[in-house]
Amino acid sequence: MSRPQRILGIDPGLASLGWGVVDSNGRTLSCIDYGCIKTSTTDSLSKRLLTIHENLQALYQQFEPTVLAIEKLFFGKNAKTAMLVGEARGVIILSAAKSEIPIQEYTPAEIKIALTGYGNATKEQVQEMVKHSLKLDKIPRPNHAADALGVAITASVSNNLLMAHVSKL
Repeated sequence: MSRPQRILGIDPGLASLGWGVVDSNGRTLSCIDYGCIKTSTTDSLSKRLLTIHENLQALYQQFEPTVLAIEKLFFGKNAKTAMLVGEARGVIILSAAKSEIPIQEYTPAEIKIALTGYGNATKEQVQEMVKHSLKLDKIPRPNHAADALGVAITASVSNNLLMAHVSKL
């Protein structure tokens, strides 16, 4: 039997970057691990970005993901925060590309639809579906880790739909 697809989901952030690893064999999902990469606001931007890069490299070595799924940047009211998250996303995407890990990107609405069927679902509804989909006893904490697992589940759903479509051709 072939190895399941191993998806590293990322909820991008500069202060707290959520990550979650999910295995998908097409029918079942398994939560392997999750957590957050935290950076200190007292460090320089370059040091914080380097911390993210180094921690991602360690995750790649530890979990050997076949896909990296990342949430697309959503421009809210705070442009400065969006710019900093964009810089973190650049480091994430570059580090995955350098490690030859395919990258899949999803909007917040796509993630909500994949998990709940509703593009305007609340954060609580999404996190409850993460718990349910992965058969966990409780919602993963911190919130960024739960969000990252949601991104990984979205990639699994998307990839399964694509494979089902291709197999019918």
